Order: sequence, then C-alpha cells, then structure tokens
Amino acid sequence: MSRIANSPVELPEGVEFKNDAGTLTVKGKGGSLTCGLFSCVDINVDGNTLCFKSKTADKPSVALTGTQRSLVNNMVVGVTTGFEKKLELRGVGYRTQVKGKVLNLTLGFSHPVEFQIPETITIETPSNTEITVKGCDKQLVGQVAANIRAFRSPEPYKGKGIRYVGERVAMKEAKKK
Repeated sequence: MSRIANSPVELPEGVEFKNDAGTLTVKGKGGSLTCGLFSCVDINVDGNTLCFKSKTADKPSVALTGTQRSLVNNMVVGVTTGFEKKLELRGVGYRTQVKGKVLNLTLGFSHPVEFQIPETITIETPSNTEITVKGCDKQLVGQVAANIRAFRSPEPYKGKGIRYVGERVAMKEAKKK
C-alpha cells in the first residue's frame, strides 16, 4: 500500500493556503487553484507545512488521503512553477501557429483545424511543428494536450500525426504481396 499521505507538503514562500468549509484554495504567483476536500480527510496546517490524516483507518479512506495529498501538492507546484506538455507534429505539410486565443493546425485535412485555447492555458509554437502547452492546473494542461493530440493521433504505418515529445509509436509492417 502506498504511503504517500505520510509525507507532508511544504508551502514555499509566497504561497497562501486556505481551507474554507471543505474548499481548498492555493494562491501563488502563477495563479489561484481550488479543489474540494474529501470528507474522510483531515488537514493540519503547521506553519508552512501541510499534514494529511485519514479520519478512519479503512482502505478507501487511506487511499483518498493519499489522493488528496497529491492533488494539493500538484496545486502548490502549479502556482509556483507551473506545468507544461510538449507536442510535435510529424507529416508532410503538417504545421501549426497561434493567432490570439486560437491554435491553427494544418493536419492534412481538406480544412484547417482551429482549437480555442482555454483562459488559464498558454500555448506557444517555437517552430511550425512544435506545440508547448503551459498552465498552473496539471489536469487542465494534460487534457488540453490530449485534445490537441486527438485531432490526428499518430498512425502505426507511417507514424504521421501529433505525438508527445519522446512518445514512442509502435510501427507496423506494411502488407506484403
């Protein structure tokens, strides 16, 4: 069983933590994030340290305590340093660019694909085949990257499509006569 809930979360300088009747709020230089508190979890604030305890000793409560600790830790890391996901486009004529709050993708379709960028997310295109998704909310950054990748996920025969940087795509051999 995981013991992740036993390790405390340290609040860096400039990060504020509030617990208002089951709603947790973390504010920092990168923004403000909120999440709900599970009813079976107790949070003890001791200076700049957050400690998590389960109210009961049953397995689901202990598991939710570790989950709550991970969510709060992700919020603290998000408002201090932020998260990012990098994507790359592979294919002849595949390119991308950002115009305002819209990501324009040319992916070999008969029409260009336009993706509306959410408010708290910033998307950069260092080159016309690279996309960097940045933000303070880890879940939202991952979801936006997955939504962009879903427009043209890598196919197994030629490897064309949008993939995460460092992702390995298992290639298949073409049909032989």
